[in-house]
Amino acid sequence: ANEHGSEEVLNYDQVFVRDFVPSALAFLMNGEPDIVKNFLLKTLLLQGWEKKVDRLKLGEGVMPASFKVLHDPVRKTDAIIADFGENAIGRVAPVDSGFWWIILLRAYTKSTGDTSLAERPECQKGMRLILSLCLSEGFDTFPTLLCADGCSMIDRRMGVIGYPIEIQALFFVALRCALAMLKPDTEGKEFIERIVKRLHALSYHMRSYFWLDFQQLNDIYRFKTEEYSHTAVNKFNVIPDSIPDWVFDFMPTRGGYFVGNVSPARVDFRWFALGNCVAILASLATPEQASAIMDLIEARWEELVGEMPLKISYPALENHEWRIVTGCDPKNTRWSYHNGGSWPVLLWLVTAACIKTGRPQIAKR
Repeated sequence: ANEHGSEEVLNYDQVFVRDFVPSALAFLMNGEPDIVKNFLLKTLLLQGWEKKVDRLKLGEGVMPASFKVLHDPVRKTDAIIADFGENAIGRVAPVDSGFWWIILLRAYTKSTGDTSLAERPECQKGMRLILSLCLSEGFDTFPTLLCADGCSMIDRRMGVIGYPIEIQALFFVALRCALAMLKPDTEGKEFIERIVKRLHALSYHMRSYFWLDFQQLNDIYRFKTEEYSHTAVNKFNVIPDSIPDWVFDFMPTRGGYFVGNVSPARVDFRWFALGNCVAILASLATPEQASAIMDLIEARWEELVGEMPLKISYPALENHEWRIVTGCDPKNTRWSYHNGGSWPVLLWLVTAACIKTGRPQIAKR
């Protein structure tokens, strides 16, 4: 932001839903739950706004990416202005905001022991509206969520279009949180049944097809292609020649991770920190997979953590690949911002994952 001091400040005056989460957890641990409660209720009110991008009306359940407070010095009043993607660079609606809202509501409930907030009719409705966007039936043959580029923390074009690990992991934990909070009444019962089925399918899909370790890498390298049958081993018709060279050096004999994206004939082999850490915390990763992710972080400490922790993704896109994937984005040059840049704010997720896997020494390091 400082590099462009002469330019118009873009959206640095906004409160982003995803960015408030670590602060909210700190408030809860510090015995200040009212701040979190107010945030949850204010953002819930914003969900009820009519949302339009150009002439298209967005889904009722969409939560804002961010909002800001405008002060009227004449009337001496404050007003909240929300952004649902209509003002964002790229005009992409946030998929992760609704998930973070559900997760934060669950964190508030667990921390305070106060179930009355989650049981309020407006909170129950808010959860159902978010879930209705994700659980609606369509043309998908996968239990994962199809997303546009720029719909999450990586809010610029970075080649995560498709089924990004960050969204799938947040989707999984949001479903688990909603399952614990939804009332089994007339309206909630149907959602509970759909959540249980989706969690079962989603966990199987992610653990089977997104997981990569040394053995799986060797299996993919030997895949046959053009298999036409329900017995096909190479279900996504991944071409072995599409495996980038760096993966073979990066993958330790002990360790593994969830790849960035899986779709027909395409695997994004990049490591994404947020998605893998959330997968551990949500128990989307099996205990063995969670331990393997920690093994990978230890084995590739210099690449993933380095001197200025923590890299959001690895490796960085460079040269021709950077031009094609990012559209020559000057903000996402190699090892900058979302393109392998360092994000200390992600350390809380790694620390939590270390604690859950019984590896606190990694966090202390």
